[in-house]
Amino acid sequence: MPQLAAFAILAFILYVGDVAATRSKSKLPSVFICAVLFLLGYWTFFPENIVELAGIPTPVVYLAMYLLITNMGTLLSIDELKRQWRTVVIALTGIAGIGVFLFTVGQLFLDYQTIIVATPPLTGGIVSSLIMSQAASEAGLESLAVLAILIYVMQGFIGYPLTSMMLQREGRRVLGLYRSGQWKTESDGKTGSADHDPHQPRLFKKLPPAYNTTYFKLFRLGVVAFLAWGVAQLIQPFFDISPFVLCLIGGVLATSCGFLERQPLQSANSFGFVIMVLMLFIFGGLNRATPEMLLDLAAPMFGAIIIGIVGMYCFSYIAGRLLGMTPAMAFACSLTALYGFPADYVITNEVVNTLTDDEDERAALSAHMLPSMLVAGFVTVTMVSVVIAGIFVGFI
Repeated sequence: MPQLAAFAILAFILYVGDVAATRSKSKLPSVFICAVLFLLGYWTFFPENIVELAGIPTPVVYLAMYLLITNMGTLLSIDELKRQWRTVVIALTGIAGIGVFLFTVGQLFLDYQTIIVATPPLTGGIVSSLIMSQAASEAGLESLAVLAILIYVMQGFIGYPLTSMMLQREGRRVLGLYRSGQWKTESDGKTGSADHDPHQPRLFKKLPPAYNTTYFKLFRLGVVAFLAWGVAQLIQPFFDISPFVLCLIGGVLATSCGFLERQPLQSANSFGFVIMVLMLFIFGGLNRATPEMLLDLAAPMFGAIIIGIVGMYCFSYIAGRLLGMTPAMAFACSLTALYGFPADYVITNEVVNTLTDDEDERAALSAHMLPSMLVAGFVTVTMVSVVIAGIFVGFI
């Protein structure tokens, strides 16, 4: 397949997902529709490496991820992160619910080794899935090695629409309060001129706007991402932390001190392309899921996913009630464990955009839902899942 043909096909699939989400008012999230279309494509005429053929190799994907996560950090403030401690507790409680239900209810339907291999992928993303898949393969459990990857690939099919439903319920509640004048937005800790002028960060307020070009914005974003990556490398012998987590923190700090403006990728007109690169990479992982694999492993795969999600809902519901978060929002935050970033960002934005056309209402909805979803996604997928996978490997 020619490169431009591959690119055009993939871009069209993303467009179809957007249209479906708009027409259904996010009842069918774009990521769900795109995942189905990619799966059908791989089962018919897609080359296995169609994403690479389209000009999106792995190094480009990692560059996009570093830049995008740093950009996401500019949406948050230090005060906002302090306020998100409830989100962290609820996300961790939801993960605990997955483990408790799988090791109790799950043992009635699944064998012990299946539960061991299935649990880490359910609590996080591709890294934990690969860790468990490799461990199962080395132990001679080839079917379970495939199961670890399939759970990562397929859990989004349940997680995407469920998250959209929960966020729509929460969004309608917030909109009702907002329109009746009962919704009060908390101060998000914005200070300084950099926060009032998104295109001119405080440290460069004397720089003529003509010199604050697209390349200068991308340069500063790249510097922050590089420093975050460098810190992760320096402390790795003593403490293993994902550079992606440090990129998020770096974005927060760089914006607070006035080195970065808010959402530099958007102001540099680069956000759309970067998010497309990441989404295509995620959907490219579906090339592993053949029809035969799905049929052979359907029962343990969906059994583990359903039992885990039920446990997640029960535990997040209780935690949300205790900490003053609605059940819908608490469950949505916990569900980020099934897919993480950038799907959490995409789904939240889709729901906000379909619930209202008023910019002030969209801003209120985003300020309420987006920080919690981003923080929850990083806690579950980027941090906790790798730790859990490292522990569970020893049980195989």
